[in-house]
Formats: sequence, C-alpha cells, structure tokens
Amino acid sequence: MTTTHDSDTSRSPQTRHRARDAFDGTRVAITGGTSGLGLALVRELLGRGATVAFVARTRDAVERVAAEDANSHGVVGDVSRKEDTHPIAMQILGALGGLDVLINGASDLGPTPLALLADTECEDFERALATNVLGPFRLTKALLGSLASSAREGSGAVVLNVSSDAAVSAYSRWGAYGVSKAALHHMSRIWHEEIAAEGIAVLSLDPEDMDTPMHAAAVPDADRSLLKRPEVAAREFADAIAAALPVRAAASELMATEFPG
Repeated sequence: MTTTHDSDTSRSPQTRHRARDAFDGTRVAITGGTSGLGLALVRELLGRGATVAFVARTRDAVERVAAEDANSHGVVGDVSRKEDTHPIAMQILGALGGLDVLINGASDLGPTPLALLADTECEDFERALATNVLGPFRLTKALLGSLASSAREGSGAVVLNVSSDAAVSAYSRWGAYGVSKAALHHMSRIWHEEIAAEGIAVLSLDPEDMDTPMHAAAVPDADRSLLKRPEVAAREFADAIAAALPVRAAASELMATEFPG
C-alpha cells in the first residue's frame, strides 16, 4: 500500500467534506475495535459519516470507546470462540439494521515473546488460528446474508481482512502469526472469487508495521519513530473500502468534480 504521513488537518475542508460524504449512511462492523488499527478504523470511519459497530473482548474498553461517539455501538465478544459468533452477529445487525462493510481486524500473535515453531505450544498456535482465521471465517459466514442484501440494493458490500507481510514472507519466530495470516490472505482471495459476482468485494490488505500495542508485544525494542501510525493505515484502508463500494466511489468522483481540492 502507498504510505502517506499527512494528517487530517493538512487536508483542505473540501477534501475532508468529500471524504465524509463518501461514507454517509454506510453501516460498518469492525472486530478488534478498541486498540491499535481497529480503534483507528472506528474513529476514521465515524469521522467519515459511517455508523459503526465494533467488537472487542473487554467490556470496560468497549464502553469507553462507545462513549466517544453516538454513532458507535460496542459489542463485547471474542471472535476466537465459536459460541460467541452468532451473538456477535446478532448484536451487530441489531445495532446497525443491516451491514455494508465488515472489517476483520482482531488478531493474535500466538506466543509472546515470539517463539520458534518448534518451541511454540499447541495452545498458542491454536489460539492464533482461532482468532486470525476461524474467527473471520465464522463471522463473515454469519453476516454474509446481510452483506449480500446490501449488495443487491446496488450499493455493493465489502469484507476487509487485515493481513500482514508475514502472510507472504517467512520470518523466524513469527510462525503462528505468519501461518494464520497466510491462511487468512488466501481464504480472502478464494472468497472473493466465489462471491464477487454477488457484488461483495473481499479485500486482504497489509497495513505495514505500525506503532500499536501488538507490535510492541512482538518487538519490544523497536524504534517507534520508524513505525507507521495506525491513523495513517486507517485512512488508507478507508480509501480502499470506498473505492470498492461502487456507489461511494461514484459519489466521491462526483464530489471531486464539483469541489476540486
């Protein structure tokens, strides 16, 4: 993805207005929405006019983030647990009344500190797979009918799975995470082939190395000044989603013509 480090304040009022209007009325669900990239996405998409339901495991964190904006709806749940899938899906649809965009952002590193595959406990490996692969599979499957309904209405629908360069490059000690993200990335490609004709785009995007609590847990001695801010990645992801939603993309092009930046 193209990296840019401009801030919202550097964009013109007309540009910010166009960005907001592109998501007006869009119903978005985000997992892992109280920290790191997930939290940045919640704030970015709310700022662009979307209504957002976000999911996280910790009630206090969910309530704190939900209090920031009346257009956000917090859901307490763990996407790695099969028994949580349908309650999460029902709460998302109950809050939003339908769904246009699903962002599977919740992720698990596996063992911390990171470990060689030979030294990785089976339970840590299973947790990474449950969170990073099975969780997105189950939740997408549970919400697919609502996404298809939105697509049939002509506005399109998008599933965005947060990937990683570890999905395509073999890094020592990143085994559990890398294997799970590789599976997620390829699952995304297969799913896109299967449902794109229904008007649902499935994206798998790598946000690059970010200054987040997860990265700090993986690489405690990293130079944070060299890492991308999650707010920058959230803007890039939001732009990618807008481009994949035909009605929003057309609206953005129209506004760009009417209000050149």
